[in-house]
Amino acid sequence: MKKFCISLVLIIIIILTTACAEGSGKIDKSEYLRIHIRANSNLESDQIVKYAVKDAVVAYLTPIVSECPTKEDAVKKIGEVKPTIKFLCDSVLKDNGKNYYSAIEVRNEEFPTRIYEGLTLESGYYDALIVELGEAKGDNWWCVVYPPFCFTDVKEVKYRSKIIEIIRKWRNNE
Repeated sequence: MKKFCISLVLIIIIILTTACAEGSGKIDKSEYLRIHIRANSNLESDQIVKYAVKDAVVAYLTPIVSECPTKEDAVKKIGEVKPTIKFLCDSVLKDNGKNYYSAIEVRNEEFPTRIYEGLTLESGYYDALIVELGEAKGDNWWCVVYPPFCFTDVKEVKYRSKIIEIIRKWRNNE
């Protein structure tokens, strides 16, 4: 009987959570940490190196942020590895014959509306990892660092379920 009651409560939680999420249509911007990589210019070589930097940063950050339980933890961890991210970016620039450097910072910036595989992030201000290459006057690339939504092609990404987290907390409190 106890297992039946627990199962029933879990089903109700799942139904209510799903209904609330679908009904509100609102995304909590504070749950997302975006990434924005700005190219030096719109010259083809600067755009190509921008994508090389993006690939290097994504490969480096994916296993790091996928282990973070919250956005705040991801921001803290990124702050700890910021010198490594800068070194990585500058190495890619140097390897591609560029004589300019990167600047790395986490700050709150305005983003336009963007749709990622069915998830719409409305325009507005978001915390973001900003990577500026050289003069940072060229076209840019952006996505979501946390949760690692745009890094789905990497097999090491681990996704968490808020419902499972609630259930685990509830079970641990018994």
